[in-house]
Amino acid sequence: MSIAQQDIGYYINTARELAVRVAANADRIDGDRQIPTELAEEIADKGFFRLLLPRSLDGAELEHPDFLRILEIFAEADASTAWCINQNNVFSTDSVRMPEQTAREIWDDGRAVVTNGPPNSSTKAIPVDGGYRLSGGWDFSSGSTHATWIAALAPVGHRDGQDGNTPGREGARIMLIPKEEVNFLDFWQVNGLRGTGSFSFEVNDLFVPSVRTYSQSDSIREDGPLYVLPRTLLFGSGFATVAIGVARASMRTAIDVATTKTPVRTQTLLQDQTTTHRLLGEAEAIWRSAQAFLQSSSAAVWEEACRDRALTTEQRIGLRLASTHAIRMAAQVVDIAYNLCGSDAIFATNPIQRQFQDMHVITQHAQGRLAHYETAGQFLLGREPQGNY
Repeated sequence: MSIAQQDIGYYINTARELAVRVAANADRIDGDRQIPTELAEEIADKGFFRLLLPRSLDGAELEHPDFLRILEIFAEADASTAWCINQNNVFSTDSVRMPEQTAREIWDDGRAVVTNGPPNSSTKAIPVDGGYRLSGGWDFSSGSTHATWIAALAPVGHRDGQDGNTPGREGARIMLIPKEEVNFLDFWQVNGLRGTGSFSFEVNDLFVPSVRTYSQSDSIREDGPLYVLPRTLLFGSGFATVAIGVARASMRTAIDVATTKTPVRTQTLLQDQTTTHRLLGEAEAIWRSAQAFLQSSSAAVWEEACRDRALTTEQRIGLRLASTHAIRMAAQVVDIAYNLCGSDAIFATNPIQRQFQDMHVITQHAQGRLAHYETAGQFLLGREPQGNY
């Protein structure tokens, strides 16, 4: 039996073992702005970048709720590592849409990781014989340092020389490119999720053969329930789970501080103060509520996908709402923990500083956008919901 085909017990137990190593390297991951090569390779070798890959490609094809359980284990150890595990695993579900020979070309490598990011306005793909000439730039490509392939979404324009027009957006295709063929740009100068290595990249007039391209609307080759789930909801629920893990870790940090800290101008340990008791109780209630909503919504969507191989709008909106809400509520929990730590919180030696910065980068991601609440509200009012769900 290959590593990818192990049962869920293997993955849960191994995730816990790896999380200990990740936690021990959290400061290094943050400082170096990447997962250390040897650690990234160990994560890959133990199958943790193949969790959502189909079994036909020697992937684990885990049930989605089990994947989220694993993600939360990593998130409590380090947000950046968990973020990459989610980003790189979710993208692997597109393996069922791309040409099979290309999927095998990529994932025959046991350490294969594909990273992607949104294009900027200059991006274009011009059809030519046998493929496309691709130019442009892309940002936020999490896991760039340990990736082996790059996925570049690009609008498809007119053929070269056709009326001399600027390329139009007649459609879009995802171009798959070996990592060494792109030029990376280090714009990832940030304070949170630093270890994701979410660098930008660019290409100029690069030929991409048609067989290495596909559309998000292409039919899929697999009939498993995992591939019924929209990619935006896979990303959203995964990143929400990362937020939930960070929030839990922040509470543990605050509790550790409370057992030893006597605030300035007081004679009482922080753990003995009634304000601390109330705030920790409130934080626990917020955290449990958000986690329960996310878990129940994820479970409902998974049950429907398994039963019907399709999702209703109601279930999709429910998971969209639960994911966004988990991110926003997790930030409240982290803020409570941060404030409880007092002046200790401002120092890099206190884990709460990294947890605070990581959490507030997560809230700025598109998956945590407050407009998603509006999408849910539109649905509840019987209107056609707008947005990504």
